[in-house]
Amino acid sequence: MLKTMNKYLLIIVSVLLITVISIPASAAPSNAELISGRPQNLPVPGMVTMVAVGAHECAQCRTMIPIIESLAQEYQGRAAIAFVDIWKYRDEGNRYEIHSIPTQIFYDKTGKEQYRHVGFMNQQSIVDKLKELGVK
Repeated sequence: MLKTMNKYLLIIVSVLLITVISIPASAAPSNAELISGRPQNLPVPGMVTMVAVGAHECAQCRTMIPIIESLAQEYQGRAAIAFVDIWKYRDEGNRYEIHSIPTQIFYDKTGKEQYRHVGFMNQQSIVDKLKELGVK
């Protein structure tokens, strides 16, 4: 009986794994969602992710928004570029351990934080960091 139960358990786990593995990439959040400022499920599983943490009302952050929007389009499908507004969603500041804004956090494909920068970060520096993390 135990062997039969183990066999059924193995079948159930296999079906679940196949289901999870076969989820299409389109299930990932869209660019508009990622840069909306709202809390997201970040980092995006299986993708290098840059999370820009700031606020729409912050002057330095506002100068980065066009850069974030441009990179989100340019890297669609290759890397996740996100923006989180911690003045609107205060709990997110604790989640990302933010002490000053803007802050950019880079995660590798496994979701491990690889680099953190505080202050304005220009587009080329972001691109260089994405390349360093394996994004082509």
